Amino acid sequence: MTSPTPRGALAGLSLCMLLASLGTSIANVGLPQMAETFAAPFAAVQWVVLSYLLAITAVLVSVGRLGDRLGHRRLLLTGVMLFAVACVLCSAAPSLGMLVAARALQGFGAAIMLAMTMALVAATVPKAQTGRVMGLLGTLSAVGTGLGPAIGGALIAASGWRALFLIMLPLAALAWVLVHRTLADSNPLTSAAGRSSVFAALHDRALGAGLGMSTLVAAVMMTTLVAGPFYLSHGLGLDPAQMGLTMAVGPCIAALAGMPAGRLTDRCGSYATTLGGLLCMLAGCLVLALMPLGITGYIGALVILTLGYAQFQAANNTAVMSHVSADRRGVIAGWLNLSRNLGLIIGAWALGAVFAWSTGDIHSALPIAVGHGLRMTFWVASGLVALALLLAFARRVKTLQASTAP
Repeated sequence: MTSPTPRGALAGLSLCMLLASLGTSIANVGLPQMAETFAAPFAAVQWVVLSYLLAITAVLVSVGRLGDRLGHRRLLLTGVMLFAVACVLCSAAPSLGMLVAARALQGFGAAIMLAMTMALVAATVPKAQTGRVMGLLGTLSAVGTGLGPAIGGALIAASGWRALFLIMLPLAALAWVLVHRTLADSNPLTSAAGRSSVFAALHDRALGAGLGMSTLVAAVMMTTLVAGPFYLSHGLGLDPAQMGLTMAVGPCIAALAGMPAGRLTDRCGSYATTLGGLLCMLAGCLVLALMPLGITGYIGALVILTLGYAQFQAANNTAVMSHVSADRRGVIAGWLNLSRNLGLIIGAWALGAVFAWSTGDIHSALPIAVGHGLRMTFWVASGLVALALLLAFARRVKTLQASTAP
């Protein structure tokens, strides 16, 4: 292997993050065609998306621990290879069951890429630049999620749904080459170290606060994806094209704000930046909860909320990963990604239920009822952000106590 180069290594890690995020969203637009190909109902074909997300959620912490024991670079290469093989299997799947199984395998590879990418940041860049790199990874995660539907729609129109998976194959091959050529091997750890490190997040209160905030914030952001489309279509009467453009504002803002948020974290510190991000998110939620919104007001509130989210993500990820010893980086990165995924699931389930209960029958609800449902949902979301602020204060107190202890 050639000597590691920071730019090449960072490019490899960035591409891994982009691929894992792209895999999350690119298949969604192909569900109608898949249902037609396999003569399956929507409830069945939906597992093409769910199997990927559930596979990631189920194994994130385990693969983090495995990376600490076997070596982060070695496991990352394996994860990229699994992702690439799954791309081929998905594109060639002869039945819906085989496609769902292949997507689960792809999710397993994506979980490895997510956990190992964050674990390798500390070994790739100087500590003073950790914030901006975390911001870059957040940007690429948003770009991958946002580009998925747009790229997928064009591919389906040109070549059908199987092209959705083939398009990721050359990107996976490039990621494997970059990781192989530019990242240094990490030393595998002992079995004892691997066993003890998996429970680290459960015993470190400051770390637990960071993971708790990550879950709460992800749940709030998922609310915009659950309640937002119904409000835009049923509450404001937008057509699908207008709704799609409006929904794209969030990922675009997150993509633009990721790197500046990382630089702000490096300059001002993770605590101040975390606090600023959460306060910005609280302001966005309160605007959505208090004000009767038209399209301009909704977009303005979404911009405020997303800017705060980008700032929080860069700062919190930096705070969680910067002070983790080398023998725990993989498993803590796994916990961090798991906390985010759990937040997304909780947001879709719990806050989606709040919106449905507050609105009533969405198919017959008047625009005023849909607006009421949105406001009630974001009152609850405001409470979750307030709870995250309390956790931020608690983490600060715990950190100060640890630094002044004899």
